[in-house]
Amino acid sequence: MLGTIIGAILAGLVIGALGRLLLPGKQDISIPMTILIGIIASIVTTLVLGVLFGYSGGGGISWWYWIISAVVAAVGISAYGRRVGKSR
Repeated sequence: MLGTIIGAILAGLVIGALGRLLLPGKQDISIPMTILIGIIASIVTTLVLGVLFGYSGGGGISWWYWIISAVVAAVGISAYGRRVGKSR
């Protein structure tokens, strides 16, 4: 269980960072929020791919999963940045 949590945090870190790299310019978002959005993007991507294609996450590195997760994270980071920017 602890390994799963640590794995989710590390995957969220990587996916969140990739999502930020996909966006042009500077994002006004903290690192912990980037990680959280990356974790959420990873979970959402896994669930959606599981329903659509029967993806289970096992069997080596699935590059298309990481790419789709990074795009989902970029969308989440952009949406969060816009929402926070409006409230300031």
